[in-house]
Amino acid sequence: MANATSGMAVHDDCKLKFLELKAKRTYRFIVFKIEEEQNQVVVEKLGEPTESYEDFCKNLPSDECRYAVYDFDFVTEENCQKSRIFLLPGNVIEQIHYLSPDTSKVRSKMIYASSKDRFKRELDGIQVELQATDPTEMGLDVFKSRAN
Repeated sequence: MANATSGMAVHDDCKLKFLELKAKRTYRFIVFKIEEEQNQVVVEKLGEPTESYEDFCKNLPSDECRYAVYDFDFVTEENCQKSRIFLLPGNVIEQIHYLSPDTSKVRSKMIYASSKDRFKRELDGIQVELQATDPTEMGLDVFKSRAN
């Protein structure tokens, strides 16, 4: 069993799907969850390239922790089309997104928090990390401000 200092293992499918998102833009987002029985992070949901930010948000539970990556497209002030991968650890995004709602169980928050660094290392290419405890902390305006 993984301990708090090492974090949970990351299933190979997580790395494969992330590489597909990064290199081929096969997905708009990926939601990951920790399977405690398996002692590892696994893929929970893959978002099609045509899915929107709203679709992404609908796939994040309001009362449980999740990791997520979101491929955010935007236009710069110089009118250049760009993309950033956001990680949301715990909660939500090709930024790594970490969603840890205030209503989550303490044990779950601790497991996600202690596994975040290992998870982030395994997904090479995360450009921005965003931690959120409620939807207002991961709005599109937050993504836009962090993308530049």
